[in-house]
Amino acid sequence: AHGFLTLALLPRLTDSVDPQHPLFPTAKMVVNVGLNQVRFPYPVKSGDRLRAKSTLLKVTPVKKGLEIEREITVEIEGVRRPGCVVVSVIQLHF
Repeated sequence: AHGFLTLALLPRLTDSVDPQHPLFPTAKMVVNVGLNQVRFPYPVKSGDRLRAKSTLLKVTPVKKGLEIEREITVEIEGVRRPGCVVVSVIQLHF
């Protein structure tokens, strides 16, 4: 079950870091298109301290907006291997 819990934490670990300063302030709507290449190289255990690292992979223009692909790596404190690596696909509509 650790994999689904880790995926459920992604919004909190990435986009929701500072509610006063949203990641995409000019977007009228942000749509979660889905996740690609989901991998769980190491199990996340109860009590583990986590952080997410996001790397921009690709930006593609779409009708009235942009599609953004980011690789998100969930790191576990004290563990070499990540708990999760995914490619997140979102669309920003302006």
